[in-house]
Amino acid sequence: MIKYRLEITKGEPVRYISHLDFAALMQRAICRAHLPAAYSEGFNPHMKIAFASALSVGITSTCEYMDLELKKDMCQPEVFDKLRKALPPGVKLLQVKQIDLRSKALMSIVDEASYEITLPIYDDASKLQNTLDEFNKMSEIVIVRETPKKRKEIEIKQYLPKKITFSTEKNNLKLNMNIKITSTGTAKPNEILEVLNDKFTANLPIEQALICRTGLYSKGKSLIDND
Repeated sequence: MIKYRLEITKGEPVRYISHLDFAALMQRAICRAHLPAAYSEGFNPHMKIAFASALSVGITSTCEYMDLELKKDMCQPEVFDKLRKALPPGVKLLQVKQIDLRSKALMSIVDEASYEITLPIYDDASKLQNTLDEFNKMSEIVIVRETPKKRKEIEIKQYLPKKITFSTEKNNLKLNMNIKITSTGTAKPNEILEVLNDKFTANLPIEQALICRTGLYSKGKSLIDND
């Protein structure tokens, strides 16, 4: 048995597929690559793969992480080459790293994510800076999160360890934010955008927002370096 940690992307062609469909996509690619994947035992065996954090539909990523167990030893270059060739458009394999079979599950160690949100420039940038300054100074902001089954109040500033910043690039505006991932909950990038519009009158064209996850971390280190 051998265990590898994969760093992969989820690009524009696959941004609208669900997390479960993305997991199935990866399983099919592993089969096409003829990698000797390990399976669980029991009545309904499943491939031993595990992700760090589910990505919401419509969000792309430059850094998703997945652990894969193989029942036979294979060298890292061979795993990388075979799987890279088997992946569909929109998914790229960036790194493959062997890790200890006893390594903690990705979901149990991930504690922070970074995002870059691209929007068309719509207004005077100085106004947005004033809005972000006001938002960043707030110690507490409560939103209401609604699901088909319940309505719940969430205090979102507890999940923002750093100030939200922005920059401009050609005709685009880029917002950068880090969001904590905890055992009791997290915030969503689109919720932050809605707060900026609804409570701080940012007037962001959020219907045109392109959200990309740019990092997943554990204690400040990239997950590829946490094993």
